[in-house]
Amino acid sequence: MHLTCSEAYIVTGGRGAVQTLTASGYEVTPLSPGTVAWFTPGTIHRLVNEDDLRITVLMQNSGLPEAGDAVLTLPPCHLTDPETYAIATAIPADAPEAERERIARARRDLAVEGYRALRDADGPEPLAEFHRAAAALVRPRLAEWRERWRRGAQAAAAATGEQLDRLERGDASHLREAQVRAKQPSAHGRFGMCGRLDVYDVGEVNP
Repeated sequence: MHLTCSEAYIVTGGRGAVQTLTASGYEVTPLSPGTVAWFTPGTIHRLVNEDDLRITVLMQNSGLPEAGDAVLTLPPCHLTDPETYAIATAIPADAPEAERERIARARRDLAVEGYRALRDADGPEPLAEFHRAAAALVRPRLAEWRERWRRGAQAAAAATGEQLDRLERGDASHLREAQVRAKQPSAHGRFGMCGRLDVYDVGEVNP
């Protein structure tokens, strides 16, 4: 579940589904080539690969998803504090591939266990308690997140506002600053929350 970022899936191949849980209830959204599905912060989501599912994931608020804007639906005993949560979820980058895969699968299984308990719960309180626990877990990182937001999404929105102001004055000088960029993945097959990810590092690109 993301706390500040919306997420979108652009399906480019295969077949699957995204199971979602919000205060409004449980839903299953089928995924097939051409589907664009998205959801807002607070949506617990479980991506299911039914037949070689391939998606491009788009995240709101450049920089925040990479800074950990998500909390896995672990059982409550793993959500008591950041250190306990990290023990259950962190994948050491220098660990052998087999060990990283073992840890990824173990945390997935824990997350599914907690997710099923929330999905099958009677009444809204278990979900509300998870929301409170997730907010408490990320609170120590909020100052860092705010700075990333200021340098990223807020700066990009401010730049657009400045461009609109220029155009309103008949000033098109910013168009002379146009640039073209291209990137190859900085990592292939990295373990992510929803499977293996190809990662593009575009942090140095100006908004």
